[in-house]
Amino acid sequence: MTVIDHTPVTYQQLALELQRLRDNTPLVHVMTNEVVQEFTANVLLAIGAAPAMIVAEEEAGEFAAIASALLINVGTLYPARFAAMKIAAAAAQQAGTPWVLDPVAVGVLKYRSDAARELLAFQPAAIRGNASEILALAGLAGGGRGVDSTAGSHSAVDAAKQLARDTSAIVAVTGATDYITDGARVLSTGWGHVRMTRVVGTGCALSAVVAAFLADAPDRLLAVAAACGILGVCGERAFDCSEGTGSFKMAFLDALTVIAPAQLATAEDNA
Repeated sequence: MTVIDHTPVTYQQLALELQRLRDNTPLVHVMTNEVVQEFTANVLLAIGAAPAMIVAEEEAGEFAAIASALLINVGTLYPARFAAMKIAAAAAQQAGTPWVLDPVAVGVLKYRSDAARELLAFQPAAIRGNASEILALAGLAGGGRGVDSTAGSHSAVDAAKQLARDTSAIVAVTGATDYITDGARVLSTGWGHVRMTRVVGTGCALSAVVAAFLADAPDRLLAVAAACGILGVCGERAFDCSEGTGSFKMAFLDALTVIAPAQLATAEDNA
């Protein structure tokens, strides 16, 4: 079994990062999977950010330049959407707006795989994907089953580190344990529940939350790790008070709404 040199994120770090986000109320420009737009917007509002779904080519660049952060998710990709994404990514790069690439199902289909690699030229601040997506984007064996990974997150850590070095982005490979790397350091978060994988949009929403945490972040590696950790903690809490996927979705939004930095700091003290 591969031994991964990593540092677990603490509750105290989650608390500090959550407080920073809520003090800033970042405006997140979301260009995401059309299936999950409403859920993603609600997740951002619940965590303390402000979402905006600007998708027209005529507006995407202008808005990306004034937003606090940008998410580009290639889940439902087609030529007009891709054109707008490239405009937004270029504008974000020029303006210094941190942006996140979510390479949904890269490695499965050529069009989206080529598109995601083309977007890398605009220097994303972070890349968030499952193991199969990260392996494929790094140019290694990859390709999951549709949007689902066929590999464990631990198997893509080396690929994530190489991808981070090649792109200068923070790379998060998410799964049962999330590993987040800048190419040298590796942080990990182990919170979450498998029921999160049974609700459409939790992964896509996580990428939007990663963008929110990157806004004005003094430590981008920690910011991305905190986004993963906080959603995992809320996933555990939602499972504890839900009966199935329907009630879980609502409980998850509630957990994001009521989670407080003081609670997280107390959890660290009692861990």
